[in-house]
Amino acid sequence: MADPRDEYSRRLEDFLATVSLKERRHIRLGNFKLATIAAALAVTWLSLSKNSFASYWLLVPVALYALLAVAHEYVIRARTRAEAAVALYRRGLARIEDRWTGTGETGERFRDTEHVYAEDLDLFGRGSLFELLSTARTPMGEERLARWLASPSPVVTLVERQRLVAELRVKLDLREHLALTGESLRARLNPASLIAWAESPAKLQMPVVRIVAALLSLAAVVTAILAFNGVMWPFVLALILELLVVRALKRRVEDVVDGVACNAEGLTLFANILQRLESEPFDAARLKEFAAELKRDSGQASDAVRRLARVVQWIDSRHGLIAKLLDVPMLYSVQVAFFAEAWRGRWGSRLRTWVDITAEMEALLSLGTYSYEHPADTFPEFAHVKDSAACFYGEEIGHPLIAASRCVRNSIELDSNTRIVLISGSNMSGKSTMLRAVGINAVLAMAGAPVRAKSVRLTPLNVGTRIRSGDSLQEGRSAFYTEILHIRKVFDLASGETPALFLFDELMEGTNSKDRRIGAEGLLRALLGRGAIGLVTTHDLALTEITEALGNVVRNAHFQDYVEAGKMRFDYKLRDGVVEKSNALELMRLIGLQV
Repeated sequence: MADPRDEYSRRLEDFLATVSLKERRHIRLGNFKLATIAAALAVTWLSLSKNSFASYWLLVPVALYALLAVAHEYVIRARTRAEAAVALYRRGLARIEDRWTGTGETGERFRDTEHVYAEDLDLFGRGSLFELLSTARTPMGEERLARWLASPSPVVTLVERQRLVAELRVKLDLREHLALTGESLRARLNPASLIAWAESPAKLQMPVVRIVAALLSLAAVVTAILAFNGVMWPFVLALILELLVVRALKRRVEDVVDGVACNAEGLTLFANILQRLESEPFDAARLKEFAAELKRDSGQASDAVRRLARVVQWIDSRHGLIAKLLDVPMLYSVQVAFFAEAWRGRWGSRLRTWVDITAEMEALLSLGTYSYEHPADTFPEFAHVKDSAACFYGEEIGHPLIAASRCVRNSIELDSNTRIVLISGSNMSGKSTMLRAVGINAVLAMAGAPVRAKSVRLTPLNVGTRIRSGDSLQEGRSAFYTEILHIRKVFDLASGETPALFLFDELMEGTNSKDRRIGAEGLLRALLGRGAIGLVTTHDLALTEITEALGNVVRNAHFQDYVEAGKMRFDYKLRDGVVEKSNALELMRLIGLQV
């Protein structure tokens, strides 16, 4: 596989050259058009001032201008596409070089402050895992990726997903084409609403009424001609009959046309994506099934969705002046509603499948892009759960949201011998980052994505965290109460069939030392009883003593610090045992406090 940085740079240079070439042609054609206009003006003046100069010569510059206008439009479109490709590969290089924050979709709409790990692990928002991963163009693709990140999938699904990602990561042309498809389209799609409309019962299954409406429209045209010749009553009669039809069908027509929750541009984008997926050759059986499903029954999903886009254009045109003027004599709204109903009757039952395939493919391509851009990230291996013994083995785990130049990697082992690692250390030494690194890699693993590690081997796990917490003035809750409410969610998670991986930062820091010691020991004992494994951090060295009460399944580890040239230094390397000192007093002295 080619080096992703070199390949992106090569393609970027090619498209930059294309932009430059098209820009020159754009300027040249613009000048030619101006010259043609000047020639047309000259021909017009000559034909008017000199009778000997035939006026039909004006057709020459007019025809030439039309040809130049068509060529100019093609050049502008090619330049726009090349500019979009330049932006695409610049974003890709930014991700490779860890400059990606703020360049992608943040997934803010998927944020759930009550989720059991999403907030602690920065799944959504600016600088989030979703922003790093997502290259989806449609709402359904983004929703599918968000769902994979927010909830674990079965191992059988994950193993297959890894194979699909491995095939798709090298399909640069496919990813490029989809990324540039409809770049200028204003996509507005609500997949759930659109599917609900497509699958809802028909409101206008009235073949006879449709024929009558068409005949009345034709009658309005014929009688309008008669009206111009002084015979008014047939036209008035046709209008009265049409008004009766409009009134009788008004509510049904509104139900049909108002239920299409999208715009034509969004559907065109959807159709373009489907068209490319229909024609792409795949090796994996599941990917072949997707392509075959899109072309089932000798029809193509892209053609059907493009027809719906045209219907939606007609629906949107109802609000225009001309459509309003023709609404009654031509029964415009009624005719459009019948077209929409006909589409729903033929294709509505298959729309859910097309949306699902698009969502799945866009999410897979997002993971494939990430895998291609980070070739050192490996796919995790899944171990079988034996006697409910959960495990997580991570060798040289790093945090994918931390730049590679600053990321310090550590290894961790959790299994039946070491169920809990209790990490002590001073402030800013790396304890919280260690929890997040383990948690976010577990999330990636359970989503079917590569992990930021030399290797990871794990059983299926439900991740539960309590890393960030604070008081809530609006709800009148203290920081400690907020903490234990969230811990309760993790505790409930551990009651399921899938073992839990819990990650607690500064466990029960909001209460006194005695209660903290007793509460932490009781909680961890209960979690062990439920087959859970996890990491717990603390800067309270007294809490490390619970390892004696819980037995040899709990191991102490620590991060340490040192002072150099009057500054606090950290190496962020995890070591065995309990930390021997705290840096709190040293930090206070370094900033000038007399303690």
